[in-house]
Parts: sequence; C-alpha cells; structure tokens
Amino acid sequence: MRVASLGSGSRGNATIVEWTGERSNGTLLIDCGFSVKETCARLERLGKTAHDLTAVLVTHEHADHIKGVAALARRFNLPVYMTPGTYHSRDLGKLPELHLIEAYQSFCLGDMTVEPVAVPHDAREPAQFIFSCGGVRLGVLTDLGTVSPHVEDMYQNCDALVLEANHDPMMLASGPYPPSLKTRVGGPWGHLSNQQTAGFLARVDCTRLQYLVIAHISQKNNSIERAREALLPVTANVAEVIYAGQDEGFDWLSLTAGPVVTAASA
Repeated sequence: MRVASLGSGSRGNATIVEWTGERSNGTLLIDCGFSVKETCARLERLGKTAHDLTAVLVTHEHADHIKGVAALARRFNLPVYMTPGTYHSRDLGKLPELHLIEAYQSFCLGDMTVEPVAVPHDAREPAQFIFSCGGVRLGVLTDLGTVSPHVEDMYQNCDALVLEANHDPMMLASGPYPPSLKTRVGGPWGHLSNQQTAGFLARVDCTRLQYLVIAHISQKNNSIERAREALLPVTANVAEVIYAGQDEGFDWLSLTAGPVVTAASA
C-alpha cells in the first residue's frame, strides 16, 4: 500500500491511497476539494490520472473536501462512497454510481478493507477512515474537534497515520477569524489543536508507525514550526514525521508489513 496527498488545508483536501493485493489492485481518492482541472494537475504531479482511480471516498460535505467530487465522478464515471448524511446534505446532482455507507459499517474494495469511523465534527454524518490490506494498516484522521474514546480505540496500531494538527490556540485567539469562527474551529466539533493532537499521540500505540503525516495545518492559525514544537515530545520515536502542505500535499509513502525500525532503535 502507498499513500500521497494532492493538498491538505482549508483551501482544499484530497488524499490518494493505492494498493496491490492478491486478488485486486486499486487507487482510491479520499475527498476532492479542488476543481476537476486542479485535481487532474495534482494527480499528474504524482504520476497518476483520474482514469487510474477506482473510486472516490468522501469524509463529509464541507467544500474543502467535497467541492470537486460530483464533477470528477461524472467526468470519469467513478463510483462514490459516502454516508447518507453527507449525501443528503448537498445537492450533488446525478452520480454515475453511489454507494451509501450505512451505520459506519466496514466494506471492501477488492483486497482493501475500509473501516469508517464516526468523529465529532460540525457536519451531518462525518466519517474518517482506516484502510487495511496485506497486513498493513493506514489511518486517516482529520476534521474533528475532540478525540473521543471511540476514535482513540479505533486508531491504535497503525503502520501509517495521516493526522490533523489544525491550529495553535494562541494564534487562533489572536488571528484574523471573526469570533464565531474562532469558537467553531476551537470548539469540540471543530478541529484539533496541536496540543490535542499531541495528547492523542501520547495515548495511542505508535510502535508500528512507519510514517506520521501531520495534516490540515491552518495557514492562518498555525505553522509547521509551532506544530513541530508541540508534537516533538511524542514523535521522537516515530520513524518518519512529515508535515503536509496546502499546495504540495505530500509525495508517495510506501508502507510495508513487518517490524519497523524506529528512530530510537536505529
């Protein structure tokens, strides 16, 4: 399995996961917060085209995640997977093939198992996801204001984790957002702060982590430097820590099953 990002932040999000199994190969796009033209350009940067996609998976209905989904699906005849709440929250028009994720039930795309996870976020029926194939486990976890016990339990023992560290509380408080938006972002249904993310990492088992990608970093209310400083005490033993950007996302990361050599034991 391997994973990359087309871009991560409040101006657009899309993550791409590719797998090779005993029975099937596939390429899954998680969210599409860019126009079709921009999505195709960003895919090309990663050596892919929209024709390579097996399906599109949607986390929730906010524009920075769903903006290009319907148009991309129609143009390239792609199946789309999302919860009923996400689907009914927007008029997406006719989709070529719609699969509703009922009650957060796991499902398979060939050899890939997809586990939807309910998260606290101010959307109708948001989901984040864990992907498993060939003994490798990838967690994608952004867009949540609180780490619930359920979330903490589900994201144990990942081989790679794409994890939100959206804002620094002091930068958010003194930043340009209006008070209502500051309350929303920093509230229990908004986004994780650097400190919340650090607390989560301290409580989950990171022994298997080959890669930790810090994502959805606010360009106005955070910085990579502040995120790195807050997370350093809990990431010292992670083999590789990467900070995803709004424009560049992150390049392909290849995951393998088996023992991991961490920074502490190298």
